[in-house]
Amino acid sequence: MTKTDVEGEIARGDKVVLRGKRREDAEADYSWRKDPELASCDAAKPISTTLEDFLALYEDDLSHPTPFRRTFAVDDMEGRHIGNVMLYNIDLLKREAEIGITIGDRGYWNRGYGADALGALVEYIFTDTALTRVYLKTLDWNVRAQRSFNKAGFVQYGTSRRSNGIFILMEMHRSDWEARERGDVRDQQL
Repeated sequence: MTKTDVEGEIARGDKVVLRGKRREDAEADYSWRKDPELASCDAAKPISTTLEDFLALYEDDLSHPTPFRRTFAVDDMEGRHIGNVMLYNIDLLKREAEIGITIGDRGYWNRGYGADALGALVEYIFTDTALTRVYLKTLDWNVRAQRSFNKAGFVQYGTSRRSNGIFILMEMHRSDWEARERGDVRDQQL
């Protein structure tokens, strides 16, 4: 698959292609949002809306995007939609945004697809946008996600407690990413 093969492509890793969301992604997204295990990884409840209502909101989001949130599909190299990456709480004055990831297809868990998607997203952010910092929150018990974030270059800077759990706070700055790309920095271990 060449870069020109993927409509809406914004970034490419070794295992994944990140692209703009499409209407045909909706049913997979709906099933992942209804999944109790996936919802628990976000300290959320599974959605309870009908597919019809979900599709109406989905299509509205596609038609009227906000400048404060961007969601991209994660496809494997054969074009199968396996998850999503998100930029949200985009603050152009502070030049930072929060990121999130869902690898919804369990067949791709524990195989490096999440870290590859994060790496591709971070490269896109630091080469194609004015953002200089990205950050995330992950539940303290979600060690698999923490390892993936660490592998992609994120470092812990704190913790936060909310009623639905304790969160590990992680971040990456453009200067750290640039040093890592030059080979000046080794991976941080949790």
